[in-house]
Amino acid sequence: MLLVLCGLALAAGLIASGTPGVAAAVLVGFVLLAGAHSTLIFPRSTDALEAQIRSALDGRPVVFWRPGCKYCIRLRIRLGRCAHQMHWVDIWRDPVGAATVRAANGGNETVPTVILAGQPHTNPDPAWLREYLSRSTRPGRSRG
Repeated sequence: MLLVLCGLALAAGLIASGTPGVAAAVLVGFVLLAGAHSTLIFPRSTDALEAQIRSALDGRPVVFWRPGCKYCIRLRIRLGRCAHQMHWVDIWRDPVGAATVRAANGGNETVPTVILAGQPHTNPDPAWLREYLSRSTRPGRSRG
């Protein structure tokens, strides 16, 4: 919300100075930036330890992400409603999550990193992950 309000204030100043086109572009940029950091796009994050416990109980994957990451946004958008079948951990808010990602990626904080059945998958193909999720939720099917 704060990003949108800042964008509105800046856009108002630009309109007053006679550059409405630039004002519109700035406002769109701030709205996109707000969306990239919003729980409207990403499911509410949990901490890494809680996500790992829940994943062990329900078998759902854990996704490690960070705000503003275009690959994380791509994954989230292409997963659609399937995204809510996973546990999401924001590595910028959770040092344990960041350490988990570094351990899985040779010391790099490469996101999205998805942990499926204990195995890390760095920047997985969204179609592959969506297919995995649809197979794992069908009645009579086992996970994996």
